[in-house]
Parts: sequence; C-alpha cells; structure tokens
Amino acid sequence: MSVAKQLYQLQEVDLELESNEQALNQKTSQLGESPEVVKTRTELSSQRQHLEELKHQQLSAEWEIDDLTSKINTLEQKLYDGRIKNPKELTNLQHEVDGLKARRNQSEDKALEIMDQVELTEGYVTTISSKLKGLEAEWHRQQQRLTTDIEQLKTTLSDFEQKRQLILAEIDSQIVNLYQELKGQKGAAVAKVDQGMCRGCRISLPTSELQRVRSGSLVRCSSCGRILFLA
Repeated sequence: MSVAKQLYQLQEVDLELESNEQALNQKTSQLGESPEVVKTRTELSSQRQHLEELKHQQLSAEWEIDDLTSKINTLEQKLYDGRIKNPKELTNLQHEVDGLKARRNQSEDKALEIMDQVELTEGYVTTISSKLKGLEAEWHRQQQRLTTDIEQLKTTLSDFEQKRQLILAEIDSQIVNLYQELKGQKGAAVAKVDQGMCRGCRISLPTSELQRVRSGSLVRCSSCGRILFLA
C-alpha cells in the first residue's frame, strides 16, 4: 500500500473522529435540566404558593364573617329582647348592628371574590401540573436517548482511535508530521486526483507530476501543496 493511500485513510479516519466528536459534544451539552421543565416547575411553584395565599385569605374572610355574625346576633338579641327601653340607646344599637351588617356584606363579597380566584388558580395548577408531567416524561425519554447515543459515540470514537493508531504505526513519523502540518494549514492534507485534476485546488496537474503520482511516489500538488492520492 502506498504512503499516499495510508495518509488518505488516516485523513478519512480523522474526519470520522472529528464528526463524531462534534456529535458527542453536542449531545453532551444537551444533558441536564430542560429550560422548559425548569420554567414550568417555577411557574407551578408560584401558582401553588399563590393558591395557598388565596386559601389563607379565604379562611381569614370566613373567620371575619363568622365573628361579625356572632357580634350581630348578640347585638340583635339585646335589641329585641325588650330589656333596653331607652330610645336613644336602641337607636345607637341599631346603628351599630347596621354597621356590622354592612361590614359583613363587604366581607362576604370579598370572600366570594376570593373563592372565584381560588377556583381559577386551582384550574391553573391542574393545567400546569399536567403540562409539567408531560414535559418531564419527554425530558426523561430524551435524556435516556442521549445517554444511549453518547455511549454509542464513545464506542465509535474508541474504535476509530484504535484504527488511527494502527495506521500511524505503519507511517514514518516525519511524513506524519508533514500530514499534521498540512492538516493544520489547509484543513485537508491529502487531495484525491480525479481526471488529472487535484480535487483540493481543482487545478489540472502537469503531466510529469501526474506520472509520479501514478508511480506510487509521495507527491505534493505544485499548486496547493497537498499530498496527492490517486485511487
């Protein structure tokens, strides 16, 4: 096997390594929490906290209504049991009862409003909980797929790395250094020869140069400097 062919095989392996390494890095970067899951969890936590606050407000309003009702009942009992005879005192007592009833009406309106908000927020919590459950299930499936893909890529990379080492062992170190230098400069160190043309720079090769390539010699393109390989 010619050195040019060995270098071309090395280049093909390096391209596979680079491609798989990019895929591995991309998939590895996708591991971890999903931003959408985190956002939905935060939203759910916020709505649950809001619901607890509303329920506390509802309970406080109900306590206030019960307290006002108890005070009204006590005052009305005094108002109607006949023990108070003084008209002015009765009038003041009636005003106090009317004031308490007005406060109770306000508290009842407030309690009804809070109940509506509680019902609405409970609906939000149910909807968001269902959404989060679906997102988490999909996220777990995605993470499992990613983990499987990552392990497969690691195995593939290991196989290509072993193949690379086997190829390198058969090539002179100075030629390997030239290959690495050209790869760093031009991206591709080896260019195929097709119909008398260097596929690296797409320039036709001189006849003498093409003959040397055909003889199996290690030849660099006189135009782009890449190592020429004739399949």
